[in-house]
Amino acid sequence: MQIIKNILDKFKKDSGLVVVSLFDGIATGYLAAERAGLKIGRYYAYEIDKYAIKVAQKNYPDIIQLGSVIGADFSQLCGKVDILIGGSPCQNLSIAGDRTGLKGEKSKLFFEYVRALKEIKPKYFLLENNASMTEENKTAITQYMGVEPVLINSAMFSAQSRKRLYWTNIMIPPIVDKNIYLQDILEFGVTERQKSKTVRIGGWGSGWKDRHEWDMPNPYRRYTTVELERLQTLPDGYTDGIADNQRRKCIGNGWTTDVIAHILKGIKEGNK
Repeated sequence: MQIIKNILDKFKKDSGLVVVSLFDGIATGYLAAERAGLKIGRYYAYEIDKYAIKVAQKNYPDIIQLGSVIGADFSQLCGKVDILIGGSPCQNLSIAGDRTGLKGEKSKLFFEYVRALKEIKPKYFLLENNASMTEENKTAITQYMGVEPVLINSAMFSAQSRKRLYWTNIMIPPIVDKNIYLQDILEFGVTERQKSKTVRIGGWGSGWKDRHEWDMPNPYRRYTTVELERLQTLPDGYTDGIADNQRRKCIGNGWTTDVIAHILKGIKEGNK
């Protein structure tokens, strides 16, 4: 508790928006806010993966890392936060998981987001999760969040098909297809005018048999790590600085940046 208080005292004169990001990963939220034209004053991140943190800090050294969400004291942030964002783990919710739902070891962390939302009372909030969850789980999350989810496919913003649900009180601007296809993001080779399957973290032996974190362009090969970054609309080399297998995992765990940026533009447009 004292740590957060000291941080608040240190940064209390900062201008710009205060963002709290749960399950922050590689700070895609920060990048998306920048692309949305928002000025960040303070960015608090809750994350435990050391590789993701390394990538986040490389790109944004001013991020304030606060560790695990489990048992975190959010009360000192009450009334001081403009935006609360997070994509709670989907391993027990998605069709690729064990379907234990919100009781599952990973996906039950959703309730830490709910707790943060109640304790922090931000002006704006955004929660993301996998669209392949059951109707029962979607209904349960919707009841906790108090708003209906919006289904957005990353295919509207990128070269991959990635259907996700977004619960938010931000007025999302109309979406226009950017018409980006697989050929547009390849470093080399030629393929048909198509979209990639979802960028995932599983890879070979993930339990998906012939489905992996990469699709197979023509000629038959894995996506390069830079191509995976492009599929998630990250800058080339954004995940540099860690082992390649960890880069690919972090990319698969992250958000499609331009989808989040589009949603966050609703904040700027709503305050003109």
